[in-house]
Formats: sequence, C-alpha cells, structure tokens
Amino acid sequence: MNKKIVIVGFLGALGVGLGAFGAHGLKPLILESQLTIYRTAVNYQMLHVVVLLAIALFSQHYSHKLLNRAFWAISIGIFLFSGSLYLLSTKDILGIVNWKWLGPMTPLGGLSFIVGWLLIMVYGLRQKQE
Repeated sequence: MNKKIVIVGFLGALGVGLGAFGAHGLKPLILESQLTIYRTAVNYQMLHVVVLLAIALFSQHYSHKLLNRAFWAISIGIFLFSGSLYLLSTKDILGIVNWKWLGPMTPLGGLSFIVGWLLIMVYGLRQKQE
C-alpha cells in the first residue's frame, strides 16, 4: 500500500465532493462573498492535490527526504488553508461564529504551501545537472 497515494485519493475525492456541495448545496445558504471564499478553498485544495500526486508518483522512483517533507507540508497546507476557509465561509450556518482561532489558520496553511514549494525547489537545486 502506498500511503501517500491513498492520502491523495482521499483529498482529491474530498475536494470534488466539497466543490459539488458548494456549487449545489451551499449556494442558497450563504452569501456570494462567502461562496467565493469557499471556492478559493476548493481551488487551492484541488491544485495542491495534483502537486501531491506528482510528488507521490515521483517519489516512487526518486525517494528523497526533501520530497517527503514537501508532501507533508503541502498536505498540512490543505488542511489549514482550505480547511479554515471552508469553515470560515460557512461559520454562520455551522454556528461557529465565535471560533476566532480559525482566522490565523489560513495564513499558516498558506505558509505550509510555501514551505512545500520551497522544499521542491531545494530538491531541484540539489540535483546534478545532466
């Protein structure tokens, strides 16, 4: 079993499901501005799921600690960035208006994305030129 690919499959299916739910189920329940935030969460999740899949597949042949760390940094970014935006955009209907700690989670998730991308860059810089 390849745990990374299992995680990618789960996050991809979750992203598609949440995207469909946002487009069809949430639209009548939240403001357009909240729906825009929700869509941002879906877009970032799905973009980074593709990156995770690439890392997972690439790592099968070129395993490296930097790629492993990038995978986990980007995974954490999805949970913090997209997860916080999902909750922030639906806080009124979920009854979590007072969860003030959610706001700081979004930039921490963004930072995790940046760290993941930088780890990929460092991996590339350390590779021998062909």
